[in-house]
Amino acid sequence: MPQRLTLADALHHAREALAGGEAVVSVAVLSSDEDGPAAGERMSVWANRHEGTLGDVNLDEAALRIARTALGESDRPETHDVEAAGRRCTVYVEPHRAPPELVIVGAGHVARPLCRTGAMLGFRVTVLDDRPEFATRERFPEADEVRPARFDDPFRDVRIGRGTYLVLVTRGHKYDFEALRDVLHRPELPAYVGMIGSRRRTRAALEQLARDGVPDERLRRVHAPIGLHLGGETPEEIALAIAAEIVMVRRGGTGQPLRDRERVAERWVRSGG
Repeated sequence: MPQRLTLADALHHAREALAGGEAVVSVAVLSSDEDGPAAGERMSVWANRHEGTLGDVNLDEAALRIARTALGESDRPETHDVEAAGRRCTVYVEPHRAPPELVIVGAGHVARPLCRTGAMLGFRVTVLDDRPEFATRERFPEADEVRPARFDDPFRDVRIGRGTYLVLVTRGHKYDFEALRDVLHRPELPAYVGMIGSRRRTRAALEQLARDGVPDERLRRVHAPIGLHLGGETPEEIALAIAAEIVMVRRGGTGQPLRDRERVAERWVRSGG
């Protein structure tokens, strides 16, 4: 039988996950029937292991299935009724994972509202620029990090992994291109990489990268020109279009208007109200 897990241990596991470690789900008993586990029994569940027990191997197996489903699908805490081998309990299930990373390369007019929006959406935001007067905490108070950078080596000391959402909005297309080339040659691609620019410049950049040997499947991962088509013109509107596309990619949306997707008005009119 696994050893009991203390509250201190469970909090330690959650803190490790939130600091960038492996995602974990906390499971704790809220209530149970007479033969069930005591309130407060708990488990920490990772993708391939767990610690703690609810006091019964059958309940543990049922709770593990629930926790691993939450690990892959949910960010929100939930309660679940668990029943196994005639025992019942209600458990509190809470996923813990590091916030997604939004890395903005370029600290110009679009970057400022995008930083604010990214922070509001729960991203850990890093802003990079090679101009000290632009890469300042005063311009980006919502950012977790504001770093000076060299665009010939833009991601030095910056972690870019499969959980990163990368936005290239520098002051010059050549800097965006250099950063894009850097990231496309890495073994692990970000969850999202978007580059600002016109259709003509985007096509020229992708053609050059293809000549440099970047595979087609990697080029197809690039969102360029960046953002959803909202018709925006101001920096704030452009930032909103970029943030909307990032949410679409992260959550598996389509970008289709819900009016067209659900067709409520059409069906209501057709049915005569």
